[in-house]
Amino acid sequence: MAKATKPKTKKPAAKKPAVAKKAAAAPKIAAPAKAPTAKEMLVEKYIADLKEKVGEARPDMALLDAAVKACGPTIYKSDTATVASSDKEELARVRKGFIAKKLGVTDEAKADAAIADAIAKYGKSVRAKHRPVMYYLIAKALKKGSVLKG
Repeated sequence: MAKATKPKTKKPAAKKPAVAKKAAAAPKIAAPAKAPTAKEMLVEKYIADLKEKVGEARPDMALLDAAVKACGPTIYKSDTATVASSDKEELARVRKGFIAKKLGVTDEAKADAAIADAIAKYGKSVRAKHRPVMYYLIAKALKKGSVLKG
C-alpha cells in the first residue's frame, strides 16, 4: 500500500516591501552664478590692458597666469600692484627679484633692454603699469615664457 504523500509546496517567498514611487522630480533651478574672485577681476583688467594699451589682440593666457602667480599677493595691494617705471630703485627690484631670480637672466644689459622694451610697449604715459602685465612683457621680450610657465 502506497502512502499518500502530500505534495510538497514551496513556502511563499517573503514579500519585498513595496517601494514608494518617486515623485516627479522638480525642475532643476540653475544655481546662481558665482561672483568672480578678486584674482579673476584683476586678470580681466590685465587682459584689457594687454589688448588696449599694448595692442596684443590675443594675449597668451598661460603666460599671463604665470606672471600673476609670480607676483603673488602683491597684486592685491595698491602700492605694490603697479610698477613705477620712473623709479630707478623699483626697476632695480624688478631686475633683481623677477628677471634674475624667476627668469634666471643675469646679464644686466639684456634685463635693462627687456624692461625698456616693456615700458615702451606699455606706454610711457601710462602711470600705473600693472606688475603682472610688466612681467608678462618682460618674459616675452626675453623669450623666457617657458621658464615662467614652467
